[in-house]
Amino acid sequence: MPAPVNRFKAALAAGQMQYGCWAGFGDAYPTEVMSTAGFDWLVIDGEHAPNDIRSIMAQLQVLEGKPDSHPVVRLPMGEAWLIKQALDIGAQTLLIPMVESAEQARDLVRAMRYPPEGIRGSGAALARASRFSAIPDYIRTANDQMCLLVQVETVKGIAALDDILAVEGVDGVFIGPSDLAADMGHRGDSAQPEVRAVIKDALGRIAASDKAAGILAVDHDTAVTYRDWGAQFLAVGIDVVLLARAARDLAARWTKG
Repeated sequence: MPAPVNRFKAALAAGQMQYGCWAGFGDAYPTEVMSTAGFDWLVIDGEHAPNDIRSIMAQLQVLEGKPDSHPVVRLPMGEAWLIKQALDIGAQTLLIPMVESAEQARDLVRAMRYPPEGIRGSGAALARASRFSAIPDYIRTANDQMCLLVQVETVKGIAALDDILAVEGVDGVFIGPSDLAADMGHRGDSAQPEVRAVIKDALGRIAASDKAAGILAVDHDTAVTYRDWGAQFLAVGIDVVLLARAARDLAARWTKG
């Protein structure tokens, strides 16, 4: 029995549009609620949300077997030891922030693969990823199902974008508009014309390559623009923000009327 097929990776390779949403509560219950919405993918955020390896695992468990909502785990950094842990608990798709060079991207590719293609430790016998040894061919087949998405979100990363796009084993490049805007001197304002021009150029270059282009937008018009510029895996919301907005709108309707 081989490793489970990564449907999200296959969809990206086939050029299919994938709409997603952030899961930022750090808890399995709201992530399970989000899985009923019909998004193609959900980001279990370990960078800016209060997640650890156990809470990430709990969310992977509630998403397992769902026809939609493929889990994309965003780690706080691209450390090999943390990548190993994330893959062993069952993640197949990782989103790694602050990638700024082809060398860094190549290191991430190797961290996600068993030898000889990589450096992932082969302790899958006791790992959830192999269903605790119930998938006898896991180690021999897992490499092909690993999906690496790298975040390019600094001026230095943008300068290295073409080199990053040439790295075999990178499946997609995600532009981080907020961090990019901050690095360009426009903290909190990715709508600045200068920033938008860089984003448009970057998405276009990624879309013209053999990688998928990704990005996040929290308002509809910006999301449509990013899609028109070439985004293929497009996050269109953040669960925490969706709840906060709905709650504030409801309270305002009753308390400020």
